[in-house]
Amino acid sequence: MASQGELIPRQLTALVAEALLDTRVVAINGARQVGKSTLARLTATTHPGTVIRLLDDPATRQAAQDDPVDFVEHDGLMVIDEAQLAPDLFRAIKVAVDTFPHPGQFLLTGSSQILALRHLPDALPGRMEIVELWPLSQGEIDRTSDRFVDAAFRNGPALAHSSELRRRDYLDRAVRGGYPEAIRRTARRRAAFFESYLTTLIERDVTALSVIERRGELRRLLALLAGRSGNLLVPNALATQSGIPRTTLTRYLELLSAVFLVKSIPAWSSGQTRRAVGAAKLAFVDSGLACHLLGQDPVRLAEPGGAAGPMLETFVLMELARQLTWSDERVRLYHYRTKDQVEVDAVLEAADGRIVAIEVKASSTIRAEDLTGLRHLASRVGPRLVAGYVLYTGQQTLPFGDRLRALPIDALWNAQP
Repeated sequence: MASQGELIPRQLTALVAEALLDTRVVAINGARQVGKSTLARLTATTHPGTVIRLLDDPATRQAAQDDPVDFVEHDGLMVIDEAQLAPDLFRAIKVAVDTFPHPGQFLLTGSSQILALRHLPDALPGRMEIVELWPLSQGEIDRTSDRFVDAAFRNGPALAHSSELRRRDYLDRAVRGGYPEAIRRTARRRAAFFESYLTTLIERDVTALSVIERRGELRRLLALLAGRSGNLLVPNALATQSGIPRTTLTRYLELLSAVFLVKSIPAWSSGQTRRAVGAAKLAFVDSGLACHLLGQDPVRLAEPGGAAGPMLETFVLMELARQLTWSDERVRLYHYRTKDQVEVDAVLEAADGRIVAIEVKASSTIRAEDLTGLRHLASRVGPRLVAGYVLYTGQQTLPFGDRLRALPIDALWNAQP
């Protein structure tokens, strides 16, 4: 694991460098405090003469707003940090890259989804590649392979892993989360970071995207959503429970997604699974922030009635989501649930239709009923299923029949393709 203050290499470093070789504008998009600026500056060191503009600086931002055309004039590469703070720059950038259409001209960073900005004149379609940077993955923190998705599709049921971690270790990791600043702090100081982070996000980023009438209402909704992470996203039920009108609630959910606090995981279905439920699943982007909102530390998570199950599911889902941004396999993340309540926590579907199915269990032992959803899905997709895994807090790989295996959760960041 990285030591205090040590720079943690990111998996997306090579992808950003590769994109600049054939794309005029590359945008690193992601939540606050995930390392976008650091990644951009590291990239700049490999391009001598790079011009760096930091729009968090008021004078620089004013210059961008007063004369965006002059602001973007440069030779080589220009890095514009927090580009969403001066939306008119995008029109000037479009003119610049259309006039001289060579790759590697601009590297932008943004703290809210660029396409969600209210007044953005043009998101540079066909000229810009957007790279999403998430909080640190466990593999980035531990300096391990982080290639479970590729390993699963390549090795299928032959994938095996043994672990030294126990249930408490996984709960510690779920509570810690992946924000670089959070993992460097003690538990008490981490809580202070999360409080400051939420306040800044609501006061600045969410407000930049939309007019929020009652910010306290949004904070209460966040706590409610944290408690429902890993469950189906049912707006009518959330509206009733929160007391927020349905139309307002829908807008709030879109805003929270735009600033990378929550992620909606769509339902998977095919012509063979007509009884599948179409509702998306809600997941908090960072399990540490979700645990903070719920007041859950590792001890409380482990107690009867604690949130160990949904928090570990959230933890796993978001580790998978991170890996999909750099895996060799082109894969989409879904969940599966039928009207009869048979479910699979994660369904990874490759571009060619192959499927890896994943169940997450907070226990260190596996029961026959833990594989019900995997067996159900296997019976319907047949040979398309590469493998079905139960990721659990035990330490061994265990076989459970045709293409079904139990694996320790840390196979996510240690398995090799």
